[in-house]
Amino acid sequence: MSASGRFLLGLLPGKGDVAAMRRSPGRDLLAGLTVAIVALPLALAFGVASGLGAEAGLITAIVAGAIAAVFGGSNLQVSGPTGAMTVVLIPVVHQFGASGVLQVGVMAGVILLGLAVSGVGRYVRYLPASLVEGFTAGIAVVIALQQLPNILGVEAGDQEQVWAIAFDAIVRWAAAPDLVPVVIALAVAAVILIGARFKPAVPFSLVAVVIATAVAFFAGFGIDTVGTLPAGLPAPSVGFFDPSTLTALLPSALAVAALAALESLLCATVADAMSVGQKHNPDRELFGQGLANLAAPLFGGVPATAAIARTAVNVRAGAQSRLASFSHAVILLLFTLVAAPLVGVIPLAALGGVLLATTVQMIQVGSIKAIMRSSRGDALVLVLTFVVTVAIDLVTAVVVGLALAGFVALRAVAKASRVERVPLDHADHSAEERSLLDDRIVAFRLDGALFFGAAHRFLLELSEVADVAVVILRMSRLTTIDATGALMLDDAIAKLERRGIVVLLSGIRPGHKKVLAALTSARRLKDAGRVFEATPNAIASARELVGATPGSPTT
Repeated sequence: MSASGRFLLGLLPGKGDVAAMRRSPGRDLLAGLTVAIVALPLALAFGVASGLGAEAGLITAIVAGAIAAVFGGSNLQVSGPTGAMTVVLIPVVHQFGASGVLQVGVMAGVILLGLAVSGVGRYVRYLPASLVEGFTAGIAVVIALQQLPNILGVEAGDQEQVWAIAFDAIVRWAAAPDLVPVVIALAVAAVILIGARFKPAVPFSLVAVVIATAVAFFAGFGIDTVGTLPAGLPAPSVGFFDPSTLTALLPSALAVAALAALESLLCATVADAMSVGQKHNPDRELFGQGLANLAAPLFGGVPATAAIARTAVNVRAGAQSRLASFSHAVILLLFTLVAAPLVGVIPLAALGGVLLATTVQMIQVGSIKAIMRSSRGDALVLVLTFVVTVAIDLVTAVVVGLALAGFVALRAVAKASRVERVPLDHADHSAEERSLLDDRIVAFRLDGALFFGAAHRFLLELSEVADVAVVILRMSRLTTIDATGALMLDDAIAKLERRGIVVLLSGIRPGHKKVLAALTSARRLKDAGRVFEATPNAIASARELVGATPGSPTT
């Protein structure tokens, strides 16, 4: 079988998955039950936050959770609706309605499958922590702002920006204040946060929601609730699909796919770190998320991704294989078949409290402090990504954050790159070095990367060489050279030669040859015998060229 065939086969479930599920099914089923209890209120809350309702969140947790469990690349990961995804979906709901969200989910699934087959999953690990922490904190604030209408017990406005929705909710509440939903939301959030601090294994989110629902129901507060839910999954349908909107929805689909890929692969990395002996397959994870996002919209579910909070619960509950995450989806399905009427009376304020607690748990204060102290560049990436996420949207924030992070990284590499004049003999032979200077032979060592960010400075430094007969360019420490750097090198050599200075090259590495082979000066120097593998040979040739007596160079 070819390498590509083996790669594609590796994206599918195998015998190893079945063997892992047989090792400790009891522990996996218990972990699945624990995760289902935690996931139920979160799924309902994220469904409401997405704009499609609690039913959509529950469907996503069931369908996407089951498919990603089987086909995903992590044994421990739990997938479903997440707060980060709702941030991207709100503008789609406002502009295209529920059908637009469903179509975006299908399109994102196709994109994820393409990413999986292309093998790009392994590269997500290179995203800077400053960008990840910046938009994670921004997402947390956005979710909290989105939930203000539910927390205050007022109807949400139709503004596109979350800060505008939050401000409108405050104005409406101030006109007719009602403390009941506020108290319920804050009480639920407090129970979850305090309980998680002292008893993290207990599903306090479910406990808090049950208590809040009972109090609101029996006290007859008359506040908004989840409403009627169907007792089971609806029949699959593609009636939402509209080919005429493909172009308009493509940017949103790309954003959803990028977010699903990023969050899922980061979550899988966290799961590996929390466990022993687990290692995810990034490309298979993208494949599983692609299938999950293809299937969930057919039943009315929103786009899904891996959920860090539920995955962490799964690992802490002792899960050993993907049986745990699959059973969590099955248990949620059974729950909807049996207890859908009970779920319908849950106050929206209680779900707002669940998400409020989630936002607090999302922000890693220690990581943010460490990044802010590390460097000005990292701090700027974090702050700018956070501000753009809250003020504009997540898609813009990721683009801006990546651009700024790339600029900071290139600037650091460019600063590390240098052209340094070095002695031709490391030994302390001052007389010999003086002789070399009298012979007007100098050597320059190129360190680091010679690319578009550093090439101009390189040309300026090298062009300042004067009163010499031979210049030796030592390239053994040149790690990278791109087309711009090679052209600048070509230009510098040409300028030196026009001034009557002979240029020799030494230590050219295999990775440089392809770029240099296309340059006029490199071919000319090679034909003239002025390209050497080792610097001592170049020094000897330089002495012969100036008619000096050869010494015994050691570099």
